[in-house]
Amino acid sequence: MINTLSIRSYTRQTRGHSHDFHQIVLPLRGVINIEVASYRGKVTPSECVIVKANETHYFSAEENAKFIVVDTDSLPLHILHSAHIVFSISAPLLSFLEFSESQLKHQINPEIEALMFATFYKLLEEQKLFFQYDHRIREVVFYITHNLSKTLTIDVLANIACLSPTQLKKNFKAQTEQTVTEYITKLRMQKAQVLLLHTDSPIAIVAELVGYTDVSAFSRRFSQYFGVAPSTLKHV
Repeated sequence: MINTLSIRSYTRQTRGHSHDFHQIVLPLRGVINIEVASYRGKVTPSECVIVKANETHYFSAEENAKFIVVDTDSLPLHILHSAHIVFSISAPLLSFLEFSESQLKHQINPEIEALMFATFYKLLEEQKLFFQYDHRIREVVFYITHNLSKTLTIDVLANIACLSPTQLKKNFKAQTEQTVTEYITKLRMQKAQVLLLHTDSPIAIVAELVGYTDVSAFSRRFSQYFGVAPSTLKHV
């Protein structure tokens, strides 16, 4: 069926085929080794690979790896015409995939599945093409994303990347077009905004969840970033 989402696994044996529809493969757990168009390499969780219609592709993966696979008769134009076919996906899209996996495992409901595809496609239309980073920077980005409540120092992140602090800062800025501090702040503020708007967590708890032990420091940074105090959002 076209315009659907499904959960799939693959085998270690390399296989190849093509089809007359587009396919998007998004790892949930484990990696997929894929060869398609000019790309040959791995695609990891928080990334996706675009296989365009009629492109022969070869793939393999560990048998316990899981993927969301989207079969679609169309692609957003900015993705269809991009020279890049592997890119990092946004946090909202990643969260939606986690929800989709739970839903797909528990019931078959064509109406819900159609809504899920429509939601996925809308998120894909809004997806900016964050191109695949060097594997060392990918490790750092993954760690930051999943550890926003922790102390994220340059030394800690440089150790994860197996780079010197100076090399990390240089490579990170070159690939993300942001400094490490700017990137961490952006993710922390975005998460804080969501928590303030959509949960009943007190501001002090929200501050802790995004890595601030000082509520006043969190409030100042939030106000500088969004132009409104966090207390304003709690009253929306």
